[in-house]
Amino acid sequence: MLFFFFFVYLPSTTNHGETITVPKVEGMKLNEIEDFLAEHSLQYYVSDSSYSSTKEPFTVTKQDPQPGAKVKEDRKIYITYNMKTAPMIKMPKLVDLSLKNAQMILKTSDLQVGKIEFVPDLAQNAVLKQLLKGKEIAAGDLIPKGSSVDLVVGDGLGNAEFQVPNVVGMPADEATTLLVGAGLQMGAVQYIAAPNGEPEGTVVRQRPISTPGAKIRVGELVDIWVVGANPAPAIE
Repeated sequence: MLFFFFFVYLPSTTNHGETITVPKVEGMKLNEIEDFLAEHSLQYYVSDSSYSSTKEPFTVTKQDPQPGAKVKEDRKIYITYNMKTAPMIKMPKLVDLSLKNAQMILKTSDLQVGKIEFVPDLAQNAVLKQLLKGKEIAAGDLIPKGSSVDLVVGDGLGNAEFQVPNVVGMPADEATTLLVGAGLQMGAVQYIAAPNGEPEGTVVRQRPISTPGAKIRVGELVDIWVVGANPAPAIE
């Protein structure tokens, strides 16, 4: 009789030793989980909140224990839910940074990289302005987490335009000195046979061509064609 009471009747009435499989509540709304967990003889406790613009407000984003875990009756499931409104965070300083560094900082600050606009400026790939919804935003100003920040970036060319220099007929070294001194960059250098008997090392063609009214901007490339054979590669 005692054996029956302790080992058959008592466990059947108290569920002693039984475990419950934790159901999945991630993705459910807060107002749905109380009754749902009660049906599984479980409770819940809100332990944290977070924000994501890609998820519905008041949706469960994390749970502990995980689905499938074995727990005892009335165990609390700790949950994190997605807030309705984004928390405010400080805008980082991006001006004067390289575009690559600015993009990394935005991502680590839980902000989105928005439109990137390149404008004429000698500071190549440097951030000149940081914008939120079309307006400049100062470092330290509070903005919603997850905001999309637009960047205005220098293209390295500058605004100033001037007549394309004519280097045809010049020795290649003098042509290079003239072009670099004018704020231009050397592009491709092609070596060809002399079309009209020009001395070796003479520039016989350039791109862009120097014609009346032809303009170029600081920092742009100029390609040249030089009489002679390709120089032997340097031995390292």
